[in-house]
Amino acid sequence: MSARIERLVTSGTFSLDGGTWEVDNNVWIVGDDSSVIVVDPAHDPAAIAQAVGSRTVEAILLTHGHDDHVRFALEAKAALGDPPVHLNPEDRVLWDMVHGTAPDAEVSEGQEFSVGGVRLTALHTPGHSPGSTCFSVSAPVELPADVLPAGAVNPAPVLLSGDTLFQGGPGATGRSYSSFDTIIESISQRLFTLPEVTVVLTGHGDATTIGAEKPHLQEWVDRGH
Repeated sequence: MSARIERLVTSGTFSLDGGTWEVDNNVWIVGDDSSVIVVDPAHDPAAIAQAVGSRTVEAILLTHGHDDHVRFALEAKAALGDPPVHLNPEDRVLWDMVHGTAPDAEVSEGQEFSVGGVRLTALHTPGHSPGSTCFSVSAPVELPADVLPAGAVNPAPVLLSGDTLFQGGPGATGRSYSSFDTIIESISQRLFTLPEVTVVLTGHGDATTIGAEKPHLQEWVDRGH
């Protein structure tokens, strides 16, 4: 079977700057019937392992270092057959708030990860956090009907955006290690240059497309968040 992307929604908490919030996270599984890459294995390693099944996990990719995305990364690694955990080194300050050991490997701008006949290319998009990284998929992939935004093609070109770009605007920048001006620059210069039909699979909530979000850039700048 050709490459596809599956979504698992897990629930837990996010904590930073003395506050804690209940959150639902999107866990993305990219690959085919034999091997996959898991992006942001949040909250529930057992459920993620069940969703992966007998397939080989080539890597765990983290879009950024906030604790809802990384707290269970090492437990997921153990449950998924010990694949390497990759994180942009600029988010080590956030990782180190949770873990006493380093991730297995770094993610750098332009780095490619191959699985199921497609490549995931890392795009460094700071702002939500210093090391926030999106992953662009090299070829259209099949998406489940409950994920696909209205009017989108399927198979679709895909961007895994983490918490950099959501349906309705940029990720939050009102906490430590974040910058609104920086996230706007990342979105406008790195993401809005992608084809408008690109489906944006986000770290939380519903998917969107580059074409649906691009016309609203100035509105976000004007409101300042």
